[in-house]
Order: sequence, then structure tokens, then C-alpha cells
Amino acid sequence: MGPDTPISPTSPADTLYSDEKGQPFAIQSGLEERIGANEGYVLDAGRHGSDIGDLKTTEDGKTVLIPQPTDSPDDPLNWSTRKKHTILFLISAIAFLPDFGSSMGAVTLIPQSKYWDLPEAIVQHNLVGNLFCLGAGGLFTVALSHYFGRLPVLFYFQILAFVTSIWCAVAVSFESFLAARIVNGFFAIVAQAGGLMWIKDIFFFHEHPRKINIWSGGVILSPYLGPLTAAFITWRTTWRWAYWVYTMLNGVGIILIVLLGEESYFARDAPPNKRRSWNSRLLRLVGFEKHTTASALTAVARPAIAISKIPVLMVVIYYFLNFAWIIGVNATISTWLTEFYGFKPWNLGLFYFAPIVGSILGELVGHFLHDAVGSFYARRRGRIDAEVRLILCYLASVLMGVGVLVLGFALQHRWHYMAVAVFAAMQVVGIMIATTAVNAYLLDSYPEGSGEVCAWINVGRTMGGFMATYIEIPWIQEHGTAAPLGIQAGITFAASVIPIFLQVFGKRIRQWQGEMKFPS
Repeated sequence: MGPDTPISPTSPADTLYSDEKGQPFAIQSGLEERIGANEGYVLDAGRHGSDIGDLKTTEDGKTVLIPQPTDSPDDPLNWSTRKKHTILFLISAIAFLPDFGSSMGAVTLIPQSKYWDLPEAIVQHNLVGNLFCLGAGGLFTVALSHYFGRLPVLFYFQILAFVTSIWCAVAVSFESFLAARIVNGFFAIVAQAGGLMWIKDIFFFHEHPRKINIWSGGVILSPYLGPLTAAFITWRTTWRWAYWVYTMLNGVGIILIVLLGEESYFARDAPPNKRRSWNSRLLRLVGFEKHTTASALTAVARPAIAISKIPVLMVVIYYFLNFAWIIGVNATISTWLTEFYGFKPWNLGLFYFAPIVGSILGELVGHFLHDAVGSFYARRRGRIDAEVRLILCYLASVLMGVGVLVLGFALQHRWHYMAVAVFAAMQVVGIMIATTAVNAYLLDSYPEGSGEVCAWINVGRTMGGFMATYIEIPWIQEHGTAAPLGIQAGITFAASVIPIFLQVFGKRIRQWQGEMKFPS
């Protein structure tokens, strides 16, 4: 199909089914998404010609809305712009918290090792355990969200994250603190692992990259704001106050959920007469009023079905191989700056402004670049294929690979700490761009599995951090920084083969395997 070929519309109104009374109704959404995932998304209303039919568009009439919203006021796609962005703010704020609290352990391990008279390598196990459960908890998050609904899972998990953060702050032994950190990771991950699910529920296809970029910005920023905060706190007071601050933020999260939270699940493919109207937001919040129809077996099976798709597995591996070194550097940089440069806690706090600047730069660049690439491709091809989202992974791989490579030499040869800061920030810019790219790719490829692909990307991220945190300190202590970080740079460059492979073969693989078919 050439770029100038008119697109024959497949309007939702053309696909009719009968309800229990034999009356026809139109499936208002889903079909156009599936066609888009397989053949490419056609957003330009002009390409449908005079046959645009009943397809709904943006107010200017230029962009086709995918998925097509229903006429129901309960449809989250029909929410006001203000309400949608309020929910996006809420989810982004809650998604910020788990890595903020987790990464504090990279700084607090220094005073904690003295407090409990334990080696830093032993105290670091709390960070490792927390990271592992951040991954495992994400899979439970999406499964439970399909059974109970998005909002009650968010609410109860956040309460448990708050309670376990108090436990972290008051733990009297390292064993108790370790247990608290592990359990906290399982529940704190709720908005980070389920973020794509919420974005998919309330925003249209053409809005996804920028909304993903906003949500993931907090996810990438938090591992650096956590150590920065902890460094300044431990400079002036005890390490316990770092976790009290984390507790307070979790408490604020609960308040925001109660005040602003709304259930975003909507039975889009159900006949209109089968859809129930909402009655009470309070009942939705606590889970007594729910419209989800998935059985417990279906909810549990969804993550397994998602990872059986080859593109999902390959993206998880790609993210694992890249995010590992982000966490590895972040978890150990305080140790090397203290040992090599004689940094005090307040010096460490100031240093973490460098990766924070990198996160902000990555956010700003991605805000425009992801849309620009998609728009350019659409003008040339007449559609947007999911694989176009991976183009920016090449830029991301270069930034991450060069950043970690030069960082190793900078630490090995004691270059000025500003050089360390610049290349640490470069690595963060790269992972920020890659995060939006891979999330957008899998969401475009499998719109029916938005929560599941997000949870698996989260598994890749946290398992990478889990692995790197275990090996980074012993590896560098034995071989210095240049060789280990050079190997990590090589792995980063080698991992770029994955997006290349998916750009060449990904669409054919997806068409061969088909969509994610979840048992009803």
C-alpha cells in the first residue's frame, strides 16, 4: 500500500452484533486498534477520503481517534482533559515513590553499616531484596487490577506501602529492616507497574508517547532524588529520617488517591445494555463496586500469555541489559565518590543533581522527539507501525554505552568529578529515551495487554537492578572501574541488536503469533 493510497475505513459502526433482545449494537472500540497493531495505525482523517463514515476525530477533524470512544459518559476516553491529566498526575506521583524509597538504600547503607556493625556488602542486601520484590509485585498488580479493578488495587497497595515504610523507619535490627524493605517493594510498585494500563484506559493512541514520557519521567528521576534526599538527611541527622520522609510521601499518596482517584476500567467491548453505570466513587475506591468481568484464572493467566509473545520477551531482555547498569552505577556511585574523592554526605547530595539534570533533559528531548519521529514516518508511509517507536533506541544505546564507558575511565583514573557527573547524566538521558520507546512500542503492538507488557518491562528493569546490585561492588573492587564498566558498555551496544531485529522482523512475528488472546 503506497503512501497516497486512500485507506478504506473499518468503522466500528460497520461491525454489528446482537444483544440478548436481538437488537444490533456496534462494537465501538477494539477492532480499529487490532487492525492498527497488525497493519499500522492510520491517524490522518484525510487518508480515509469521503469514506470516513462514523469515525470520530479530534476537534479539528484531522486526527482519527483510536480507540473510538463510546457515547457513554462513564467511558474514560470521554473524560475532560482536566480529569485525564489529574489522573495522569496521580499515577505519575505514586509511580515516583518506589524507586525513590528503594534508592535511598544506596546512601543509608553507609551509616547503617556502622549502626549495625555490618559490612556494607551485607547491608546492601536490603536494596537487592527490595528491587526483587519491585519486580514480582508488579505482576501481581496487573493480575489483581483485572480482577478487582484499577482503583481499589492502587488504594490498598498504597496503604500497605505506607505501613511497611513505617516499619523501615522503626526497625531495630538489620533483619527486621531487611524484611520491611522486601515487603515494601512488593506493594510500593503498584502505579509504576500498572502505569501503561491507566494511560491506555484514558488517552487516545496519538497521545500515548507524550503521556508515557511524563509518567516514565518520574520513574527515571526518582532513583536520583532518593539518594540526594538521603544524603542531605544523613548529613544532618540519623538515617531513620530518610525513611520517615519516604513514609510521609506515601501518606500523601494515600490522600491523593482518596481525593483524586477514579476507576478507569471500562467494559468497552460489551453491549451497551450490559454496561452498568457507576453509583458511588467511595464504593469504587474500596472495591465494593466493580465492573470487571475477568475470572481469577483469567487474571492470573494474563501475564503468562503476555510474556509468551516473542517481541515482549525480547524487549524485556533489552531493558534488562540496559537498566542493569543504570542501577549498578546508581547503587555504588556513593561508595566510589566517598572512597576516591573523599565526598561527605552533603557533597553526595549535590552530585546527584547531575543525573537529575540528565532525567529532565531526557524528558524534554523525548517529549518532542518521539512524536516527531512518528509524525515523520506517518507522512512518508501514511500510517504508524509499532516498530517505528524503536528508532530512538539507537540514539539511546549510543548515549548509554558511551556514558558508562567513559564513566569507567573517569573513575579509574580519578578524573575531575565533574567529568563523572557529565557522563553519569548522559547515561540517564539515554535510559529516559529508551524507556518511553520500549513502552510505546509494546503498547502499540499489544493494546489489549497494556498492563501486562508494562509489568514485564518493570520486571526487566528491576531484575537488571537486582543482578547489578549484587555484582557491581565485588566486581569493581577486584578489577577497578574501567574494565567492568567497559564490559557493561559492550553489553549495552550489543543489546542494540534487539531493536534492530524487531524493526526488521517484529511486525511479521506479531502477525504470525497473533494478538494476546486471554481466556474469558
